[in-house]
Amino acid sequence: MSPTPFITRIGATKDQLGESPVWDTRTQSLYWIDAMAGLLRELNPATGAIQEFQVPPPIGSMALRSDGGAILALRHGFARYDFASRTLTPSTSIGLDHPMLRLNDGKADPHGRFIAGTMHGGRAPDERPLGGLYRLEASGALEQLETDLAVSNGPCFSPDGRTFYLADTARRLIWTYDYSRDGPLTNKRVFANTDDLNSGPDGATVDSEGYLWSVLVRVGAIVRFAPDGRISRTIEMPVRHPTSVSFGGPNLDVLFVTSISRSTNLSDDHPDAGGLFAVEGLGVEGLPAHTFIAK
Repeated sequence: MSPTPFITRIGATKDQLGESPVWDTRTQSLYWIDAMAGLLRELNPATGAIQEFQVPPPIGSMALRSDGGAILALRHGFARYDFASRTLTPSTSIGLDHPMLRLNDGKADPHGRFIAGTMHGGRAPDERPLGGLYRLEASGALEQLETDLAVSNGPCFSPDGRTFYLADTARRLIWTYDYSRDGPLTNKRVFANTDDLNSGPDGATVDSEGYLWSVLVRVGAIVRFAPDGRISRTIEMPVRHPTSVSFGGPNLDVLFVTSISRSTNLSDDHPDAGGLFAVEGLGVEGLPAHTFIAK
């Protein structure tokens, strides 16, 4: 039987659209974003201190860089951010300038590149989504890995780095692919269909046992999927719209959860909506986040 977790709100921040939490094992701190406000936030759990860094909104996602900064997915391209100087340096564009298309969720891969997908809202029923999934090299070279993604979310990797998970929130599907250092995504198959759970899957992470933790953004829950796609566990959250998850803490056994107070399509009048949460006592550990290798 799984241990009973306990959930606490961390600090008093209230994100419009909290996303992309990532634990820095080097500094023992947590970073996350408010996508709509264009804010990067840094939490020092030991002191409770929170720093904020402003960049042009919206921010799709972030990953930490090997040199101590961050790589960001902005509206239509990528940029590097230096926390010490608070300097933003644009990098590569995806080459699509469309008012309803923007970069969304992303993570560093096991080989030090940054992978991020797009979301394309406001489409006609017969309109195919623009954009897709992109892989950014430290050199700035960009490769498109996937197309036809309506709302790309939850990119993450198995512990051995050979399986890649990707969700399309609008289609309520999570797929898996075979993943290699330089090759394309191959062997696409459905990992989970969350339609029966009344929500599309959002942000996700993988624990040290190879289980996938995926947020169900519309029903206030987090689901742990076994490697074969079976539901292993469900955690009910106190707010209606959690968005993303990341393991952190000194032992990587705390699940940090971001949430929505008011995004483009979703809102929640719960007093803790938009807050950052810590789920403890899960009895499992996460994996260190991959970093973007800066050159």
